Amino acid sequence: MKIICIGRNYVDHINELKNNKPKEPVIFLKTDTSVILKNQPFFIPNFSSDIHHEVELLVKIKKVGKHIDSRFSHKYYDEVSLGIDFTARDLQSELKSRGLPWEKAKAFDGSALIGKWVDKSSFQNIHDLNFSLELNGDTVQKGNSSLMLWNIDEIISYVSQFFTLKIGDVIFSGTPSGVGRVNINDSLVGKIGDDEFFKIKIK
Repeated sequence: MKIICIGRNYVDHINELKNNKPKEPVIFLKTDTSVILKNQPFFIPNFSSDIHHEVELLVKIKKVGKHIDSRFSHKYYDEVSLGIDFTARDLQSELKSRGLPWEKAKAFDGSALIGKWVDKSSFQNIHDLNFSLELNGDTVQKGNSSLMLWNIDEIISYVSQFFTLKIGDVIFSGTPSGVGRVNINDSLVGKIGDDEFFKIKIK
């Protein structure tokens, strides 16, 4: 299983981190060991003192594809979820300043939360989905998939130019603004609309 992540896909998040707006999707990968096991907490690693939450819409690939035309991308996934790309922001900033890859800050063990999967037919339009993240009962991130620079179908088409997509691969589609630090004993709840997709404690 590959976990393919898209960075800088919401303008408001680009602005909050003072990044430049990309001309094409920014891709990075997470390892299979980054996935948090079901019902397990997120453990803050000892190499970072500034772990951020980044809530994102996810899709799961259902068949093998390469060089997929965006018109046919919808045929390659049936399931949608919500997750968190946990990021060691202090480590990422250091790596970026040195022009180095981000993997240590993005793909460390336990850095990917994947919520429950639901059939995309449950939604009228996945390109117009409201989603949110609550931190200790307060909403800290709110997004809508219509605000993506590149929508899900465009992402699948673009990614497939470089990587063969295989059954079970997961795509993290990018985060809206409102990312922030998590601390021990925090509780995070992710929702699409009013439906809860995950709940996790920080340890």
